[in-house]
Amino acid sequence: MITTEVPELGAHVLLAIDTAIGTTVALGADGRVWSAESENPRGHAEAIGALLREVFETSGVAPERVTGVVAGVGPGPFTGLRVGIAAAQAFALGRGAALLPVEGHEAVALTELERGATAGVRVVQDAKRRELFVTEYSGLDWAGVPVRSAGPGLVARADAVPAPNDVWPERIPGAGLIRVAARRLAAGLPFTDERARYLRAPDVAQPGAPKRVST
Repeated sequence: MITTEVPELGAHVLLAIDTAIGTTVALGADGRVWSAESENPRGHAEAIGALLREVFETSGVAPERVTGVVAGVGPGPFTGLRVGIAAAQAFALGRGAALLPVEGHEAVALTELERGATAGVRVVQDAKRRELFVTEYSGLDWAGVPVRSAGPGLVARADAVPAPNDVWPERIPGAGLIRVAARRLAAGLPFTDERARYLRAPDVAQPGAPKRVST
């Protein structure tokens, strides 16, 4: 369990769920964020329940206080990403809370840009199949939200040229998701749509029409 001070939360109580890389659940309330993670690249559905229980029990914050649910919409793999988005949608619907979709790379970029990455940040994530998910950010806007300059896109690993401002996240930071959402709320900025950023077709395709057999 990781605890972070986040003063920009204000009166908001935000829950974040992300399954783009492993599973991350975070809860922000009263100026603090409690984050719990699972490194297992699979088993997202099983992990989410345990992590939700952990953040609520450790923080002492009642689920009824949640005013918004931050859904990490990727980029990420089809199999895992949809589990986290569905869980965020279900919690938001069940509690009557707002659904706040945020791209995970934005949360990663926020930390690096605040550390003084003057050349901007390029977030690079393993997409499997010898490919990479890549998003570029030029800096922070007036509200302290990362400005995306390119992506997210899918790049062949063989074609990728390393850059000094590359950041390879091991996990999508829960506190980063909460902070991005809190800043957007405070500034009245729009959120992205809740469409999952798979960036490629799922492994399982819809069956085609049955073949006609001539007689």
